[in-house]
Amino acid sequence: MCNLYSITTNQAAIIALFRVVNRYVGNLAPMPGVFPDYQALIVRNGAEGRELATARWGMPCSQHALMEATKKRAAKLEANEKPVDFKQLLGMEPAGGTTNIRNVKSKHWTRWLGAENRCVVPFNSFSEFNKAEGGDIWFAFDDSRPLASFAGIWTTWTSVRKVKEGDRRRLLAESA
Repeated sequence: MCNLYSITTNQAAIIALFRVVNRYVGNLAPMPGVFPDYQALIVRNGAEGRELATARWGMPCSQHALMEATKKRAAKLEANEKPVDFKQLLGMEPAGGTTNIRNVKSKHWTRWLGAENRCVVPFNSFSEFNKAEGGDIWFAFDDSRPLASFAGIWTTWTSVRKVKEGDRRRLLAESA
């Protein structure tokens, strides 16, 4: 699921519904569009109980995806007769993240499917792209867009999201 969703409910309502015990994440503006790599809210189990946390939306790319992207970049550089240090290029390959987990038997995903990496992701509505309908179609339980959640997984990961930023350690989350 979910490349785009919204969460416009206030933090107090989220804390009450999910019985969060120990985490206040500061002033939160409504998030009418949470896209991949945007900050997102998650509720996860912490040392003292359920906690509210912010995370980047999307999980780490597979090594296969990074390798294929690096090969394409290397080929373009070589075509322009520029020198290529493949190992260095691979280390700086931007990992935009993955927002759809389709194969839970993959070794890439199984490491995060245990209870310690599970979370819920609060939302009010979510969107699915439909080219035939001309773009995003939004779904909610009803017109009032009540607070709900979907299951997710989270991890902490070091990767390059943008070349100019270099390696960055981030808390990441995704629907499962």
